[in-house]
Amino acid sequence: MSRPALAAVPLPEPAPLFAAAKGDIAVSFEFFPPKTEKMAEVLWSSVQTLAPLRPQFVSVTYGAGGSTRERTHATVERIVRETDLPAAAHLTCVNACRDEINTIARSYWDSGVRHIVALRGDPPEEGATYQPHPDGYADAAALVAGLKHVAPFEISVACYPEVHPQASCAAGDLDNLRRKVDAGADRAISQFFFSPEAFLRFRDRVAAAKIDVELVPGILPVSNVGQTRKFAGQCGAGIPEWMDGIFEGLDDQPTARQLIAATVAAELCGQLYAGGVRHFHFYTLNRAELAYAICHLLGVRAKVAA
Repeated sequence: MSRPALAAVPLPEPAPLFAAAKGDIAVSFEFFPPKTEKMAEVLWSSVQTLAPLRPQFVSVTYGAGGSTRERTHATVERIVRETDLPAAAHLTCVNACRDEINTIARSYWDSGVRHIVALRGDPPEEGATYQPHPDGYADAAALVAGLKHVAPFEISVACYPEVHPQASCAAGDLDNLRRKVDAGADRAISQFFFSPEAFLRFRDRVAAAKIDVELVPGILPVSNVGQTRKFAGQCGAGIPEWMDGIFEGLDDQPTARQLIAATVAAELCGQLYAGGVRHFHFYTLNRAELAYAICHLLGVRAKVAA
């Protein structure tokens, strides 16, 4: 005896991860100063590629111990001089007295820079313990307070969703963030992470602690797991085991690595977007294509000058 045919029940069509993205976000990009003329060309090409996305700001880092201070200064000044992008310069406490740092800050202000990323900084020798300069700023909170006395800078600082490796505990890490905000920080940019829950739970802890500051997730598209693992060891970020597996066997396939890197980072951004995040800060490593692709998925489109 044959059974009656069952009526087909239409299955709900799952919404694509980026279906809700409407371009209603702010983006910002971080670059590092070039060490050679060829690297300078790559950096400037990256700046020009990302400029049409109209980032809220672009920042330029220091090397360890302030070792690239002059190149950072030159790069920031070129961005101010040759583009209309809001440029932010990194400043750290390492290997500099207060007068030296204040002089650099005034020079930035005089050249048109209105935004500083204020960081304690890492010692020049890998693995060494941070020691403040005897005549310098003791930490990032002191640096923020000092910069606010130099000029009315907009100031961004760092925060750590997975706790700074030198913090005594998560509560102590939050207290350090509070000190930076109380000193005048306008924004806290997170170290990179690979779990959306890490950032969203951190956002909840900051809110529960009544620390009133804009929190911006730092996004690092990964195409070299070994290099990223070194970065992660310095800032306390966890790297999930599955990340090793998806890049396995691709050492000689740079294009495939880039495609996978963009996919993984874009999914992270999509999940953060679904959690209410509307500003993303990209650690570009001076490679524009990955950040550009992810921004496109998030609905950010290039604005062509009329």
